[in-house]
Amino acid sequence: MKNEVYFNEPQLLTQWIAANTTVIVAGRRTGKTDSIAAPFLLRCIQRMPGSTGGIVVPTYRHGLTNTIPGVLTAFARWGYKEGVHYVVGKVPPKHFRQPIIRPRSFARVISFWNGSVAVLLSQDRTGTANSLTLSWLLVDEAKFIDYRKLKDETIPANGGIKSFFGKRACNHSLMILSDMPQTKRGSWFLNYEKKMDRELIDVIKGSLFEYWRLREKVRAAASSGSVPPDHLIKQIRTLDRQINQLRSVATYYKEYSSIENLELLGENYIRQMKRDLTPLTFQTSILCRKIGLARDGYYSCMRESHLYDGDDLGVLDAMGYDVAEEDILSSADRDLRRDMPICIGMDYGANINWIVAGQPVNDRLYVLKSFYTKYERKLPELVADFCRYYAAHRCKRVIFYYDATAIGRNAANPTTYHSVVHDSFTRFGWEVTDVYIGQPKRHDMKYLMINQAFKGRQRLTPYLNRHNNEELITAMQAAGVERGRLGFRKDKSGEKYAESEEDLLEYRTDGTDAFDTLYVGCEEFPVSDCDFFASGVL
Repeated sequence: MKNEVYFNEPQLLTQWIAANTTVIVAGRRTGKTDSIAAPFLLRCIQRMPGSTGGIVVPTYRHGLTNTIPGVLTAFARWGYKEGVHYVVGKVPPKHFRQPIIRPRSFARVISFWNGSVAVLLSQDRTGTANSLTLSWLLVDEAKFIDYRKLKDETIPANGGIKSFFGKRACNHSLMILSDMPQTKRGSWFLNYEKKMDRELIDVIKGSLFEYWRLREKVRAAASSGSVPPDHLIKQIRTLDRQINQLRSVATYYKEYSSIENLELLGENYIRQMKRDLTPLTFQTSILCRKIGLARDGYYSCMRESHLYDGDDLGVLDAMGYDVAEEDILSSADRDLRRDMPICIGMDYGANINWIVAGQPVNDRLYVLKSFYTKYERKLPELVADFCRYYAAHRCKRVIFYYDATAIGRNAANPTTYHSVVHDSFTRFGWEVTDVYIGQPKRHDMKYLMINQAFKGRQRLTPYLNRHNNEELITAMQAAGVERGRLGFRKDKSGEKYAESEEDLLEYRTDGTDAFDTLYVGCEEFPVSDCDFFASGVL
């Protein structure tokens, strides 16, 4: 019984053209992993039995929770079964064919029945491509990939085994997948558009049409009971060789938006994404439009170099390949000093509340993670989220930096934000060291101070854990600046409006105010035992 599989037009074109180098820049939920990456892997695996390929991901956590599960789900839908056709992370069974080059370890390897293997190469794990001889390479989430590392460490390994696969169009093949980047550093793969020979791609398309036309003649002859003429068979074989020769030197670059997959996604998904994403993210991640980033925001000196990956790869290794994102807690954070207190800054409101957590280490402030709750989930729930995440933390102590906005009282609510937070932490068994930093610092002074900090001209320079602060980082990148009576100030005008489809609460400036409080507190009000964390650089 045959299972019908649906592919949209961009997915079909990618599979038909099958260029040696393929770069697909597409919006979210367009099936990049499921219907572009997975068929690419199968083609390489099947046409080069015994080969070794690499799957490049920005972090091991991303490969563990996104890329590999997506690929294996597609395999399962097409009838490939784990334990029968492939195994993950372990020595393959004896009835599997042996790879041409046997991996030293199978811990991060998918092994297939025909001897082909796929090695997971994460850029947060140094040296993963050393001594490998690869015949194909898949690069996922390319906008987060460090191109210098890819060029120096991984691409040279994609030399293939010429004596075995030299005539195959997929030998040395490279596939790059991403949605549209928002930073210059993440835009390295857009240059492949200039490398594409459009006439060559058109020749491949025309040759494929002729190939299918001839194949249809053969099928028609067979169904009528006649024998197809030899010249027709020879013509098909010659054309097939010519197409593969063209594919072996072709570069195919394609951009398409999530709307291309509207038949499967539905209009409601596009509307939801327009509601849930910032306008900038919607334009790039859904509509796949190139948009340049302005460098005139409130945090204008924050750069890509101030973001880091802080996963503990050993912990993630132990979790295996079947783990949900919500099950990954602080035990998987490599940047956390587990015997030291955690510093927090907060922002309080009726509709959204924030905690931004960090630890000062020598001349750096590591922003470890941020939390927020909305609407009916208030401060006690926010503290509960923090305590659940850090339940395994050995030092159950927070340095709570707060300003005058946390201690104001009114007739409607005589309980202060500070007392609610303090009491909530105490109920969970945490010790709280309260540090009052006074009235909120003037915006122009904070603007100067924090941007000087990002330039390395303050006592502490902030660095943010990329994976644990996604909403905070987006909010900081989107935070505007306006000129007031006393100089530059953060544009907080959007906070007074109700949440809308294009303006979610978590992408406004509330979370950035919590970051400001944390930074000002750690910079100007250091607690003595937080000043002497064990040294170490990520």
